Amino acid sequence: MSFNVISAEEAASIIKDGDQLGFSGFTASGTPKAVPMALAKKAEAEHAAGRPFKVGYFTGASTGDSIDGTLARANAINFRTPYQSNKDLRSALNAHEAEYFDLHLSHLAQELRYGFYGKIDVAIIEAAEVTESGEIIPTCGVGIAPTICRMADKIIVEINSRHPKEIRGMHDIYEPADPPYRKEIPIYTPSDRIGKPYIKVDPSKIVGIVETELPNEGGKFAPLDDVTMAIGHNVSNFLAAEIKAGRIPASFLPMQSGVGNVANAVLAAIGDNKEIPNFNVYTEVIQDAVIDLMKQGRVHFASGCSLTVSNPVIREIYGNLDFFKEKILLRPEEISNNPEIVRRLGLITINTALEADIFGNINSTHVVGTKMMNGIGGSGDFTRNAYLSIFTTPSTAKNGAISAFVPMVSHLDHSEHSVKIIITEYGIADLRMKSPHQRAEAIIENCVHPDYKQLLWDYLKLGAKGHTPQSLQAAFGFHLAFNETGDMRNTDWSKYAK
Repeated sequence: MSFNVISAEEAASIIKDGDQLGFSGFTASGTPKAVPMALAKKAEAEHAAGRPFKVGYFTGASTGDSIDGTLARANAINFRTPYQSNKDLRSALNAHEAEYFDLHLSHLAQELRYGFYGKIDVAIIEAAEVTESGEIIPTCGVGIAPTICRMADKIIVEINSRHPKEIRGMHDIYEPADPPYRKEIPIYTPSDRIGKPYIKVDPSKIVGIVETELPNEGGKFAPLDDVTMAIGHNVSNFLAAEIKAGRIPASFLPMQSGVGNVANAVLAAIGDNKEIPNFNVYTEVIQDAVIDLMKQGRVHFASGCSLTVSNPVIREIYGNLDFFKEKILLRPEEISNNPEIVRRLGLITINTALEADIFGNINSTHVVGTKMMNGIGGSGDFTRNAYLSIFTTPSTAKNGAISAFVPMVSHLDHSEHSVKIIITEYGIADLRMKSPHQRAEAIIENCVHPDYKQLLWDYLKLGAKGHTPQSLQAAFGFHLAFNETGDMRNTDWSKYAK
């Protein structure tokens, strides 16, 4: 069958107030752009006419400004899940102008299928190609696209000509059966292909094709600085030492790394360390550093959910598809982040902490316990099931006014039971086989910024006798000092002394 080619505005007219939408992609990669921008304009027009217009929507992870930014500024969001990183959306969430519930990324597709979140009215998918038989070729990110396509009443496809049709073959689309009939997911090496190179849909559900040529909204990574380089070197040196000690196989293990500048710097440093063998990547986001290492022969193969790379790098990949299609697979996030596969492959996982406490608990999401930053993303999927879980963080933020290490995290995302190693620019805290007070000593001695070391040693003296020496009166002293004075260094423990 032939599909109707429609404008973005015509596509937006299909969507009604109160609809629940699903968007393809993961980060800004693979996300539609023209339709959500037209939808934001429709919302603004409806509001100006005195009529309500809001939608709820599900995404793979964060998106570009064309989804989260435009819809937030248009006050067009009922609810949003599972992860975001847009400044305007973040402001709306923290002001309760839109509802948000955080979620492990590997859970979303299956919980949609379980019926936990209601129906999908419209799925909006960016594609490089769609065939008359209903084969959709995603672009550079997959996310939850297979599930929302199958569940949606209607599908709108943005065909983006910046992504070549020849990308077909870079995707491995697979949905596991739902319980009680689920079998093992048969991935035993990162390069195993278990699905189809396309998303198969009922062609009758495709209500329109929107033709675009909008560029990816991927930003550049910040240049390496002394802090990120030091963190990267500490991670690579630690891994090399673990290989020498026999705690990591001499052939090494597949790597997972989170998103962002620190993660990109860490991967680059690992690649530079010749004591670490060439390796494979099994992760959610494939970043610039992975592509660089692939060209050097340091990374043999990378499996992920998206090519979260800068625009020059995505152009380079598309210009050399014969090379990269043999080395990259893009999968749905319930496969890229699946705990079963993480544990089977024995991943070394590296994620970024927003805040850690001296006993090894991690806050990935909330600033001073109340303000949502981005979300937990896939860090929980990987951390809990890793061969070896590592968290990295600069020791301070806001020019030293905030310590990344506090007596008690203001919000808990990853407990001490899952966190094995913490690394900053100052050093490494190996938390394995350590009791709470031993963990505190290792973290303070090796990871904390010098401005905060004595404050945290003094805090330990306030702690109650017991297995975990916390002082309930003083546990949030750093946070209270920051709220009162703008600087955690102004903490005065004498306020809490008995």
